[in-house]
Amino acid sequence: MKALKILEKSKSFWYLLSLSLFFFILRLPSLIEPNWYGDEGIYQVIGLAMNRNRMLYSQIWDNKPPLLYIVYAFFHGDQFQVRLFSLISGLLAVVVFFKLTQLLFKQLKVSIISTILFVLLFGTPLLEGNIANAENFMLLPIIAAGYLVYKISIKNYTVYAIRNTLILAGLLLGVSFLFKIVAVFDLAAFCLFLIIVSFPDKFSNSFSKIKSFIEKDLKPILILLFGFIIPLSVTVLYFLINHAFSDFTRAVFFSNVGYVGYGNKLIIPQGLLILKLLVLASVTFFVFLKRKFMSEASIFIIIWFAFSLFNTFFSGRPYTHYTLVTAPSLCLLIGLMVTVNKQREKFIYLLILIFTTIILCVTFKPNVKKSVSYYENAVSFLMNKKDVISYQTFFDHKTPRDYDIASFIRTHTSSTDNVFIWGDSAQIYALSGKIPPGKYTVAYHITQSQMAFSQTQSDLNTANPKYIITFPESHAIPFSLSQYGARFVFNDVVIYERTL
Repeated sequence: MKALKILEKSKSFWYLLSLSLFFFILRLPSLIEPNWYGDEGIYQVIGLAMNRNRMLYSQIWDNKPPLLYIVYAFFHGDQFQVRLFSLISGLLAVVVFFKLTQLLFKQLKVSIISTILFVLLFGTPLLEGNIANAENFMLLPIIAAGYLVYKISIKNYTVYAIRNTLILAGLLLGVSFLFKIVAVFDLAAFCLFLIIVSFPDKFSNSFSKIKSFIEKDLKPILILLFGFIIPLSVTVLYFLINHAFSDFTRAVFFSNVGYVGYGNKLIIPQGLLILKLLVLASVTFFVFLKRKFMSEASIFIIIWFAFSLFNTFFSGRPYTHYTLVTAPSLCLLIGLMVTVNKQREKFIYLLILIFTTIILCVTFKPNVKKSVSYYENAVSFLMNKKDVISYQTFFDHKTPRDYDIASFIRTHTSSTDNVFIWGDSAQIYALSGKIPPGKYTVAYHITQSQMAFSQTQSDLNTANPKYIITFPESHAIPFSLSQYGARFVFNDVVIYERTL
């Protein structure tokens, strides 16, 4: 009861409660969305396949770390349940972000401004916050790790408290890494922050001073890294035990080399990536040189913001959800701009924010108009002013077609019949309760390598699917249909039935 009375008198509690409710309302329509998003379709199918004893990477394939697929498997590939979990994770991220702003700024007004902006960016479809993608699940552990790292840098704790806090922060970053490997950039940002704030203003060249710095000030970095590698070590051990380690490493690490290289070519392969690294190094070095004139909060925010931007532009691919990882540090930078007293500093931060916003909008093209229409579409549907087909078409004009095909599969196959979809709508497998006959869920994965093509051909020969379904937006099917005859056509989608 005493705690409740304290909360009743706490302004920050009521503001946080209001912001959390606002986030919940913004995310609520995501729970009733149809199955339309291609990446989610892949995750759903992989989750279903894992629940049917398929080994991840060796028997069912995608190129992300395993934790996202484990989440989908835990919820049996059910989109509603995964989206609800994403909403809860997002709510917790808002709470931790608010606590971080209080720690950084110590002004309730600034905390509210920063958190409102974060709620708008993370809660709406503007940056695809409504989709249960890897970035949506990464933010909570990353923000929590940032909170812990910054907290130990500004307060006096015992050696044991610092050690345990850093291990926990490392564990959180390790969990985030298992959602998507780009979390390594947040780890690097927090490590550099700890180094910069502990680096002496005047660094002696004497061996004893250098040794003292390494032993005292670099030890926290090693502890943080120790916590980080624990989840990865457990993951590696799991795949080693299950004889799938080589498949795991090829899928999660090596398959992404070409993916990153494709969007970063500038004169030479990875030329653009090298340029980005030079810019990041320059910003970091500038902060290091100016560290004695900057507050710890400023150093923390600027370093994290620089690495978050690098993270967003790392692959060179213009996918909107990549910008989600920039949202926390961007909102903190806006809060920093509000708190500084010198007009010159305000102007510099304002220029940085304007330039960043322009670059992000030009590159990733977030659709403000459609984000507003998203809520109009949901309200119209719930008030029976829109039928199901019109509601589904808002998300993708192919969505009603996909539901029709899934309905056909459910009514024309038994539980033991296989189907093969030559297209990129993996959600049809999930909607019909099927999994692909082979390890690949979509056509564009199969066309990426000769090995994937050969493996799929072998899987088709073994499975003998009852139906092979081809889509007009995909390339002509490269597999033999000599044992199949065209049976049905749905909106230019041809369904072939096995005749032998």
